[in-house]
Amino acid sequence: MSIFIGRDDELKFLNDLFKKKNASLIVIRGRRRIGKSRLVEEFAKEYKFYRFSGIPPTSGTTAQSQRDEFSSQLGSIIGISGVKSNDWNTLFFLLNKETQQGKVVLLLDEISWMGSKDPNFLGKLKNAWDIYFKNNDKLIMILCGSASFWIEENILNNTGFVGRISHTITLDELPLNDCKLFWGKQGKHISAYEKFQIFSVVGGIPKYLEEINPSITAEANIKKLCFTKGGLLVEEFEHIFSDLFSNRSKTYKKIVEFLASGSKEIQEISIELNMLQTGRLSQYLKELELSGFIKRDYTWHLSTGEDSKLSKYRLSDNYLRFYLKYISKYKTKIERDGFKFKSLINLPAWSTILGLQFENLVLNNNKYIYKCLNLKEEEIVSSNPFFQRKTKEFKGCQIDYLIHTKHNNLYICEIKFSKQPIDISVISDMEKKISNIKTPKGFSCIPVLIHVNGVTSSLEEEDYFSSIVDFSKLLDDK
Repeated sequence: MSIFIGRDDELKFLNDLFKKKNASLIVIRGRRRIGKSRLVEEFAKEYKFYRFSGIPPTSGTTAQSQRDEFSSQLGSIIGISGVKSNDWNTLFFLLNKETQQGKVVLLLDEISWMGSKDPNFLGKLKNAWDIYFKNNDKLIMILCGSASFWIEENILNNTGFVGRISHTITLDELPLNDCKLFWGKQGKHISAYEKFQIFSVVGGIPKYLEEINPSITAEANIKKLCFTKGGLLVEEFEHIFSDLFSNRSKTYKKIVEFLASGSKEIQEISIELNMLQTGRLSQYLKELELSGFIKRDYTWHLSTGEDSKLSKYRLSDNYLRFYLKYISKYKTKIERDGFKFKSLINLPAWSTILGLQFENLVLNNNKYIYKCLNLKEEEIVSSNPFFQRKTKEFKGCQIDYLIHTKHNNLYICEIKFSKQPIDISVISDMEKKISNIKTPKGFSCIPVLIHVNGVTSSLEEEDYFSSIVDFSKLLDDK
């Protein structure tokens, strides 16, 4: 297997489970390619480990197909060929014989594939846990899958599993200080701008980062992965949506296409898709959110710190936006003989898209911002993209990132991605935002600039920003 990078907190948590005096039933969920199974493999390498995986559903896949696959995998473990069963009870009984003693990690991977065709699967799994598996106080059973909404609805919200799930782990993208390790020893020779170009396309998704060739440029890597026939990321979008959303994938695609140009309120999405805000649309948005592709950013009342009813949905997955804006547009050319272009900068609206992608990276790594501003997490009331609707009394306002502290300080962060150093014009943009925001009495507005490729000397001389955060330092290996 490839070298394992990151997830230190998750590995420590899983290892600490063996210090308990009873068995553990764990759920791990997250986006496809986020490294769920790989995390369990890394954790379990020192222990007795059994892994079972469901098969991808097709029109011909049945409940019996899934049982047959499980039987085949079980047969190879217990050394008996041709293990067959029409009942999960028998299969779980046979598996229990192998897991009764010692430190055991038992992974049921792609649990939604394994059980979605059989209405009795989860009930029989629950009974097997109660009757067999939990009797080994050193056993950890992990239920894992990319279909997070299915897991939410059928396991976490299932009364049969209430009180049985020890913990739920939701894997997010890797932080950038881990992502940079995928360049290995050559990373110290690669500029932050080069690395950020890669992250603008693949985010912090481990599987995509494993495909990086450190000996070629960022543009060459992106061309290989995204614009070459057979490239990993050319067909990845269709695989994701067909596997997770099946025949509903077209509706989900319309939603993410609309969000690719920027964050939207649910009313705007409703109008665009000609769907009612309640019911199915809310469910689709929730499913995309649980699957790790979009985020719902709530604004809040500055006077109280409480969340407002106002929120916007943001396409938080960098690969999805890049696919929708570029790969999809040129896909027929790519499939013929590859799409040729001189430079990423020549792609339509590339600078605008790069700005949106950089915002995602900053928001996904906000703890680095706290560190740069000398803020402790316990000081923070709320932090998120912030917006204020226009009213008769107040102007509309949108803040890239706002940090609200217990000391009534508002850190108003302007996120700028540019190949050239940021110049003095950014000050007028910030002044307009500060003048428009409805600031409660006694609050201070502290302007912060977040950049990746430097600022001009004239901007520094103005001494306008309380802090200028150079995000490239997060990737500095020197």
